[in-house]
Amino acid sequence: MRERKQHLDALAIALLIACCLFWGFQQILIKTTVAEVPPLWQAALRFAGATAMLWIWCAARGVRLFEADGTLRGGLLAGVLFAGEFTCIYLGLRDTAASRLTVFLYTSPFVVALLVPHVVPSERLRPLQWIGLGIAFAAVALAFSEGFTGHSTPRQLRGDALALAAGVLWGLTTIVIRGSKLATASAEKTLFYQVAVTAAVAPLLSLALGEPWSLHYSAYAWVSIVLQTAIGAFASYLAWMWMLRYYPATQLSSFTFLTPLFALLFGVVLLQEKLTPQLLTALFAVAAGIVLVNRKRAVR
Repeated sequence: MRERKQHLDALAIALLIACCLFWGFQQILIKTTVAEVPPLWQAALRFAGATAMLWIWCAARGVRLFEADGTLRGGLLAGVLFAGEFTCIYLGLRDTAASRLTVFLYTSPFVVALLVPHVVPSERLRPLQWIGLGIAFAAVALAFSEGFTGHSTPRQLRGDALALAAGVLWGLTTIVIRGSKLATASAEKTLFYQVAVTAAVAPLLSLALGEPWSLHYSAYAWVSIVLQTAIGAFASYLAWMWMLRYYPATQLSSFTFLTPLFALLFGVVLLQEKLTPQLLTALFAVAAGIVLVNRKRAVR
């Protein structure tokens, strides 16, 4: 059996960068598809597909999903938190700008850094690592600073609050996984709880919001949904769950600051958005922050 690591190795770093790259691209996919496919109905299709794919994967590999192993309570809690996170993200996007939502969403690593040491004492951050985390978050805020211009309206503040709630829920999901029986469960089973609960909850919320349901969409919309499902909700999240089992959650979370910056870069490359000095500065600052968070303690 693979042993837990105290620091990220080359495999984890490569997987993290690949995941963050796609998660950044996924924001472009959602942004260009949401006008055609309602948000929570899009989420329902995505997570239902991911649940089916994961089930088939587990059947082919002989991974048991339904045996009694003490993970039910933690798994259902993680699933509810995961579903709540995505609900807050989609509802928040109705009321606030995507740039503002992104900054508030990426408060999640702070939640992890503050609370994980209470369940995993070995993951407590040192002062230099806290400085690195702060630099990375400040860099993301700088990159999205244009989204904070103008006067806030009550609706925008409500969207900001939902975005902050999504960040907290994301962090709490990570903590539940690290601090419960899920910490020793397979990555497949840990992910199954989350995508299956979301697949059950999203259609109900979509109906409650009065979203129109259809399966008659353009080829682009279906390609977008398939990519979000197969790579986003299945492959990349499975890799993330596997890494949470074997690597420090605080160090993993610091890398997620790359995701919004990759999204901005994809906007520049694919949507011809402007490459600003803030973005370039933020990229270097996030890299510096991640290096500080993942710096090994000096051996004396």
